[in-house]
Order: sequence, then structure tokens, then C-alpha cells
Amino acid sequence: MKNRSVLTKVAFILFVTALIILNLFTFIAAYPETYTSNPGINTSGTIIAKDFSAYYIGAWRLWSNPSKIYTFGSLNDGEPDIAPHPEEYKYLPNFLLLTSPLIFLNYQDALFTFDIIQFLLLPVMAYFLYKILEDKAVVAIFAVATIALLLPFPSPNKGFSLSYYWQWGEGQAKVISTFLFLFSFYLGKKQKPVLSGIPMAFGFFDPRFGLLALPLFIVYNHKNFKNATVSFVVASIASNLMLIYPSMFANFTQMIFTSGASTPFYYYSLIPLLTLVALIVVKSKDIANLVKLKNPIK
Repeated sequence: MKNRSVLTKVAFILFVTALIILNLFTFIAAYPETYTSNPGINTSGTIIAKDFSAYYIGAWRLWSNPSKIYTFGSLNDGEPDIAPHPEEYKYLPNFLLLTSPLIFLNYQDALFTFDIIQFLLLPVMAYFLYKILEDKAVVAIFAVATIALLLPFPSPNKGFSLSYYWQWGEGQAKVISTFLFLFSFYLGKKQKPVLSGIPMAFGFFDPRFGLLALPLFIVYNHKNFKNATVSFVVASIASNLMLIYPSMFANFTQMIFTSGASTPFYYYSLIPLLTLVALIVVKSKDIANLVKLKNPIK
């Protein structure tokens, strides 16, 4: 099944193009939302800027005031002024290494750039999906692509996907999260376990999805599991080494058991969640065979 017909490949390209065009309409519908402020999910009604403000201020503090990365609200220490208040940063600090270049832009331009970068990742994600599922039925590839690239849920004035509307409107990071996992699986499938462990480590910036992705990481790296695991562990430690900075680890731990623990899943969280669940379902036989140490995984 690995040698797909030209007709199947063309059909997939056309299908993916249609999904991305529908997502583009959703992106356009969500653009005005990026300028609004709303009460935070768990800020007791406090009006805050978009979710992206947490990554933007977090990246600025990483290089200017590291001990305050996990502090909620604005600080009078020369940091960029984001009205009315920036959202609280709730991830592992290694994600801030990815968003740091954006602090050279003003906040609103940085949010738009972050959205654009993630939108441009969609066709790359489609390619990864096609390659990591090339041994599966065509209908499975199309189904998983639909979830990952659009997650259809039309709503008045919100385009074709509520999940993607709020992903773009909040400047959320769920596309880059999904991309990192798919990139890791793709590298594992290509027999590059050391490289596979690196995007997996960065994808773990939100451990909720990282833990869900682990069975797939194991499946795609089962032939070189030791090398992939060592790479993942080393990359995770090295990229989060800033946690040893005075007060940062204590503040990180406090965040986990307060606002972090009480943060619910929102529409945009369904993008990585359902993509990973769909992949686990499609690869369930391979996972089961690996657990039973029976037939080799193709």
C-alpha cells in the first residue's frame, strides 16, 4: 500500500487544498477577534489580552526577568505594556525559545505573525500525515487530515471550525503543538530517532498532549527506541534547563497546582487532542502488536 497511485496522491492534494482554503476563511473571520479583550477562563473575571500575550510576555521575561515568567499580570520593570493584562504563562519554558524571535515585533504584529507561521505549517502537517499513514487505508488518511487541518464545526460568523476560529483569534499554539508531534513521528518513520526526539521534547511543552503522544512516539521509533528515548530526554532537559534559575522552578510548580490545574480544555485544545486520538485509533493494531511483541510493525 506504500506505492499510492498518482490519482490517489492528486486526490489527497486537492482534498487538503480544500481543507486549507476553508481554514483560510476561518482565519479571516477570526482576525478581528485578535484585537479584543475578554475575561480569562480562570482569572475570576479579570479582563485579559489574548492567549498569545502569555507567550509574548513570557519570552520577554525569559531574557529580561526569568524569575517572573510564571507571574500573572503586568510588571513595572520595563516590559512591553499589553493592555489590559497579559495572560499567565502555563507551559514548560522551552516553548519560549520558539516564540522569542517574535519579541522584536510589537505585540499585535507578533500575534498576527505567529498565526501566519502556524497557518503555513498546515500543508507541511498534511505531508507528514500522508507519509506516516502511507500503509493505512486512504479513507483513514483523509479522515485524520480533516481533523488535523480543519476540525469542521461551522458556526455563524466564526467560519468553518470553532476550534480553529479560537486558535487564530486567541493566537493559540495548538497548531505548532500538533506540528511538533507529527514532525517527530515523521522523523521516527524515516529511521531518524535522534532527530525524532527533539521535536517530541519541544512538543512536550504542554505535557497533557505530550503524554497522549507517547504511544505513537514509541510506535514510530520502535526499531530505534533507545536512541529516540535518549534524544528526547536529553533535549527535554537541555531545553528546560532554565528551570534551575532562582525561583523559576518554585513558581512553575505553584502554577501547576493552581491556575494550571484548573485550566479546562477549550475549543482549540481539540486540535492536537483529536488528531492524536485519531492517530492512535488508526495505529491501534500496530500499538497492540508492539505491546504483545507479536507481528512486526510495518
